[in-house]
Amino acid sequence: MSSPGIQRPDLPETMTWEELEQLPEEIAEQIELWDGRVVWRERGPAEHQEFTNLLWSGLRRCLREAVVTDPQQCWNVHTRTDVFFDASEKSDFMTPDILICRNSRGPYQDVRADDVLLVGEVLSPNPQTDLAASKARYAKAGITWYWEVALERERSSIEIVRAFALETTHGELPQGTRPLYPANYLLIDKWSPKDSDAIEIDFPFPIHIPWSELAF
Repeated sequence: MSSPGIQRPDLPETMTWEELEQLPEEIAEQIELWDGRVVWRERGPAEHQEFTNLLWSGLRRCLREAVVTDPQQCWNVHTRTDVFFDASEKSDFMTPDILICRNSRGPYQDVRADDVLLVGEVLSPNPQTDLAASKARYAKAGITWYWEVALERERSSIEIVRAFALETTHGELPQGTRPLYPANYLLIDKWSPKDSDAIEIDFPFPIHIPWSELAF
């Protein structure tokens, strides 16, 4: 994570991937490109990185256990990895905190949205990110699962984890209206240390992560 003292430079509103690569790493890692538009990512406190790593570790363990019973589970769990929405171009991408993706392309390959099964974001108190727009972009790309991990305001701990699944059919809207975002996620489950012993769900593979594994 970059130093909080680094100032954002005055950049153009749009950039290409090639132009982004020319920036210093500590600046470039704070930027996503949304159809070429420069979007700054929120830089959270130390807890943000810590809980990202703890969740990665728990999901990775669950995936390894799933592979034992189902060797066809050809997935990897990553943190802070760019997801490119175009099949060949790289100036449209987002960088989720957590992602699970297909590992069929071989080593050292870019991650394309078509290969991603789940993305997740760790949300510090008072997040500055436009969550609705971010979720809509992942949904439009057809990524099946989206998780939000909200952190406590007063303590270094997780407040709640929410799991969303991609909506495949749409409800009826009042005549003359249409959704701002054609693709959307629906809340499937949620877990909190106050009312559950663990994060537990059978999708996208059997997941059981006790809160003790997610302690700061």
